Amino acid sequence: KNPELENKDQVAHAVGVGAIKFYDLKTDRTNGYDFDLEAMVSFEGETGPYVQYAYARIQSILRKADFKPETEANYSLNDAESWEIIKLIQDFPRIINRAADNFEPSIIAKFAISLAQAFNKYYAHTRILDESPERDSRLALSYATAVVLKEALRLLGVEAPEKM
Repeated sequence: KNPELENKDQVAHAVGVGAIKFYDLKTDRTNGYDFDLEAMVSFEGETGPYVQYAYARIQSILRKADFKPETEANYSLNDAESWEIIKLIQDFPRIINRAADNFEPSIIAKFAISLAQAFNKYYAHTRILDESPERDSRLALSYATAVVLKEALRLLGVEAPEKM
């Protein structure tokens, strides 16, 4: 997607392998399995590349803003779309435990999809980089989302490219 990408082959490998792993792991083990390569590698819908791209998009935003999180900062957001992301992030430890208790990685994959979708909705409606009193809070929420997306992908054995 990005003509200026330095390590195209590495990213292509990470996305291709990640797509197959993610597709396999997001399938509930009690359901049947259909191998659909076109669906696996799509950047739309419930796929690994969709989650990887959400992560890479956040990294791009954070690079543009030169954002570094501060532990002592007082972040504050009160819009509904921010709250949806915050609730998902807060639920992540429970999701991990549920997946482990049930030996069911699809729980983590479906969570990652939900978080990526929530962030993409937020991104579509919020001017994250615009100068405003909420700018640092929006960037902090983006950063937290990226941390959780990367960890969810890591738990599934899928790389999270910084750029795509």
